[in-house]
Amino acid sequence: MDVHMSPEVLEGLRRARNQELERTSRLRVVVGDDVYPVLRSWEGGFALSVDAPHLRGTVEFCNGARLLHECLIVCSAQEGAEMVYEYKRLSRVTEGRVLDFEQADNAPVAYLGAPEA
Repeated sequence: MDVHMSPEVLEGLRRARNQELERTSRLRVVVGDDVYPVLRSWEGGFALSVDAPHLRGTVEFCNGARLLHECLIVCSAQEGAEMVYEYKRLSRVTEGRVLDFEQADNAPVAYLGAPEA
């Protein structure tokens, strides 16, 4: 049985699918003050809705409000309703302070004072 749908119905289904993906995904791409939900991601890149502007350059890749990576990206292709981006450089953001010396694995975390008598 063949089912033919009008282009308007197909477009409505595509938009509904993208809205559901955007709603359930916590992954975001941040460019300045603009935030774009990630539809899907993989090791070499990610996909945004085709409605998002064509991005290029340095962006921040976040999980909710937590910054995961600073990325240098390039737009590679449009696949249906998705715009596919590839990483040229992916830098993990450290959560602690950056040290300029080597810290031993067994270094004490804190010093306890002498007990008072």
